[in-house]
Amino acid sequence: MHSLSSLRVKLEKSIEALSFQDKPVELYEPIIYTLSLGGKRIRPLLVLLGCDLFGGDIDASLRPALAIELFHNFTLLHDDIMDKAPLRRGKETVYKKWNTNVAILSGDTMFAIAYDFLTEVDPLLLPGMLKLFTQTAREVCEGQQYDLNFEKQYSVTIADYIRMICLKTAVLLGCSLKLGAILGHASTADADHLYSFGENLGLGFQLQDDLLDVFGNEEKFGKEIGGDIVSDKKTFLFLKAMELAGPTDLSAIKQCFSAREIPSVEKVKMVKEIYTRLHIQEKTKEQIDIYYADALKCLQDINVEENRKEELKALAKQLLGRDF
Repeated sequence: MHSLSSLRVKLEKSIEALSFQDKPVELYEPIIYTLSLGGKRIRPLLVLLGCDLFGGDIDASLRPALAIELFHNFTLLHDDIMDKAPLRRGKETVYKKWNTNVAILSGDTMFAIAYDFLTEVDPLLLPGMLKLFTQTAREVCEGQQYDLNFEKQYSVTIADYIRMICLKTAVLLGCSLKLGAILGHASTADADHLYSFGENLGLGFQLQDDLLDVFGNEEKFGKEIGGDIVSDKKTFLFLKAMELAGPTDLSAIKQCFSAREIPSVEKVKMVKEIYTRLHIQEKTKEQIDIYYADALKCLQDINVEENRKEELKALAKQLLGRDF
């Protein structure tokens, strides 16, 4: 059984050892740049933890873990273009540092390399892993499309939003863990329980991300604070505020999210004041706690010794307790 810290070290060494000698340089340099930006490496770590939970071979799970990290970063390259985001992990996004076309092509190449890495497993396990990975890739794209649709769609419910973030964010955490479970030769039932653990964890993680976007510290968060407000995104915070607001606050929210003449800084300040008045931060944290509890229930149902689950519990606690 491996500690979370030792798995992090093993994963980082594997990422640092990656080299792309292929040309053109302009295609591969942004990939190296993106991977060098770091991050928590949550999804590839989940692959390793999922494998280790069932006593699998960690070294054999490294390439699938890297496949997940490459796929995740591919989605970020394209998301940043669609969101017009200037920063990612405190650094210039690829489309800002190079240009949009480079970001699209480099992202597509990362997707292709991810599939290549995923095939470096036991041939008997490959069909199931490819089916899961492909299904997840489709779902992530579906979630992104729903996210784009919501920007122009006036009526969006909290249930709509939860479904969207489940596809866009949560399914990849579930997939990462289930890939690890498959590599660890887990039973179908245990692999499915682990997937559900990851899905609930992903939902809580995304709501935490929504909170950090409004109430977080920009230096720690690595992105501009208030970006969701400036972009008129219908996050959980926005939808909860619409649900709880009285006539005055409701009118103010609608004005802020429809008026183009309000400067970004002033817009963020106004919306944040409304959220604070309506206790939206506390309401969101309550929902995060529900997903965390549901995740732990799924983990409890997995048929392995309880001590083997401690590292997953520790990571879940870290993810849902990020600093503001």
